[in-house]
Amino acid sequence: MQTLNPDGWPRPKGYSNGVVAQGRMVFIAGMVGWTAQERFEAEDFTGQAEQALRNIVAVLAEAGGRPEHLVRLTWFVADKREYLDCRASLGAVYKEVIGRHYPVMSVIEVKGFIEDGAKLEIEATAVLPS
Repeated sequence: MQTLNPDGWPRPKGYSNGVVAQGRMVFIAGMVGWTAQERFEAEDFTGQAEQALRNIVAVLAEAGGRPEHLVRLTWFVADKREYLDCRASLGAVYKEVIGRHYPVMSVIEVKGFIEDGAKLEIEATAVLPS
């Protein structure tokens, strides 16, 4: 996998501008911050983000993948301000669960989620090496 950050562009913080990868693609549905038993143990944004990331890693492992195979994360958040206010704690849990691997990312503020109590949902795409 190769990250794409054009010369002269400011270095993105916590993500890459683009990724080139070749191999077996894995698409992971939007994960909310609940457990495998579909219970929210965390009510706070960072706690739910940590669980959602752990859910992504668990699904990815089913395909034989690891966090460094992630090429895209799309974050859907209910409250942009809450997301921005949690950046430091989000960075810490991201590094704990995913490591220092920064795929392309988008963050989109949405009106709400199907699951009551959800503060965010994260979709993922990974490419496993051939």
